[in-house]
Amino acid sequence: MTLMRIMFYVLAVVVIGSALFVAGSKNLVRSIFMFFITLFGLAGLYVLCMADFIAVTQIVIYVGGVLVLILFAFMLSGKENLELVQKQESKFISLGKVLALLLAILFFVVMVNVLYKADADHLQWIQTAQHNFTALRTHDSTVENIGINLMTRYLLPFEAISILLMMALVGAAHLARKERTDA
Repeated sequence: MTLMRIMFYVLAVVVIGSALFVAGSKNLVRSIFMFFITLFGLAGLYVLCMADFIAVTQIVIYVGGVLVLILFAFMLSGKENLELVQKQESKFISLGKVLALLLAILFFVVMVNVLYKADADHLQWIQTAQHNFTALRTHDSTVENIGINLMTRYLLPFEAISILLMMALVGAAHLARKERTDA
């Protein structure tokens, strides 16, 4: 067993274990910090897949932005709301949990079936990329490839997404603005 495979299994266990803890824990503080570990483990998996740009983006955007936003929302929420969430009684077996469990089992069966039927070592698109010498090698820069593709092939979708995000930001600012009430 190689070092890369050992690192993959360790990171996979950390990510899956911490994600299950986040989903199953009733303590919001512990769930937020375990979510932090989940996101860092996922970034480690991206590094192992030679997706360095996505790993850095994962850390900067999700860990640096989204998780901090969640922490601030938690800290600024009222104590009464947090106590109400933690005091909620949950039945051991309920219809919602049974349906969610059946859906999770269905997704797992589909995922195992796809992995079983896919011959990952002999995929046609990978063999074509290796034959045409277009496959990424370990010393290639994915950031350079992403930049070139964003500014050439995917320029129109990139600009459309930026306009959509700007419209969402303007809409959020408009909705957040408080109306003046003249009394």
